[in-house]
Amino acid sequence: MKAYLVGGAVRDELLRRQVHENDWVVIGETPESMLAAGFQPVGKDFPVFLHPKTKEEYALARTERKIERGYHGFMFNTAQSVTLEEDLMRRDLTINAIAKDAEGHLIDPYGGLHDLEHKILRHVSPAFAEDPVRILRVARFWARFPEFRIAEDTVHLMREMVNSGEVNALVPERVWRETVKAMSEINPAKFIHALEICGALNILFPFLSGYKRYERLLTITTDTTERITLLLYSSGTVQENQRWYQHYRLPQAILERLRLLEMNVVCYKNALRLSPEELLTFFKNMDVFRREKRFIEWLRLCHLLQLSEGDTTNPDVYLLDRYHAIKQIEVPDFVRTKNGQIIAQYIEDQRLSRLTARCRKNGS
Repeated sequence: MKAYLVGGAVRDELLRRQVHENDWVVIGETPESMLAAGFQPVGKDFPVFLHPKTKEEYALARTERKIERGYHGFMFNTAQSVTLEEDLMRRDLTINAIAKDAEGHLIDPYGGLHDLEHKILRHVSPAFAEDPVRILRVARFWARFPEFRIAEDTVHLMREMVNSGEVNALVPERVWRETVKAMSEINPAKFIHALEICGALNILFPFLSGYKRYERLLTITTDTTERITLLLYSSGTVQENQRWYQHYRLPQAILERLRLLEMNVVCYKNALRLSPEELLTFFKNMDVFRREKRFIEWLRLCHLLQLSEGDTTNPDVYLLDRYHAIKQIEVPDFVRTKNGQIIAQYIEDQRLSRLTARCRKNGS
């Protein structure tokens, strides 16, 4: 069996980066011969198999032919006659079109080694234009390798794809999946910038068009969920962008964070000026005594937003201090015998008293 290591594993090894998984392409085999060798089939659109021992993916060499619009509109050929060079030609970028044989020899028919050395993201062939997902992938690879540049002819081809309407065929789930991956990369601002320079941003994320703060915003945290939440919130109101949130089926956790920010970020900014009564009302409205984790997550998001605006004050420290001061209230035995309404009122009175004393002590 002629099997070659391909794609990201070869690229990352050459870049001296950690290799997370190995993908293999097999030349001259058939589904029947793979099954006979003990491989387990997993591919839906084309034959992909799991190695009986390593469980790594082995795909039959294939070519692709575009038959209709969109990234699903392909016909695949996995005949035994398909060569390694033909298989590599269908790949997106030259740096992903390098193979390595069992002896460690590199097969590089499209200049991937040159582009790795000169830090260039370049498409392999004109067939790049047949798959609109590749625009997202180039943008995501730029976020992963921000020290690279996108070749001018690749940018030109991406613009042609946008102008031809190919990008409009992308399904929301795939766009969102690539976006989430990009937000976990080293420099996610490059993802947005790549979509901007080829014209895809105005189609996929029009609420980000003209928004200039995204680069600073995306450098203040490395957490993917925080990056996404801050980016969506800062680029416009939740109400304005509700249609797009539904279009991309945003996870409930992100939607909840967005709503909390929109409803309560003013209280955060004015925290140092709130009276004890207003503070207690705020804590109750935020349901902080039952949902502490959510409250702390909200505090951090507000703090990051403030940092992105160049404000170095710390209302989060102030609010967290007040919260901990009233979090635990001991109820004496003589009150425990009363009904629930009286107990609740006692706890509230004690909390207000503590907040008042703390504000006086700190001169606020």
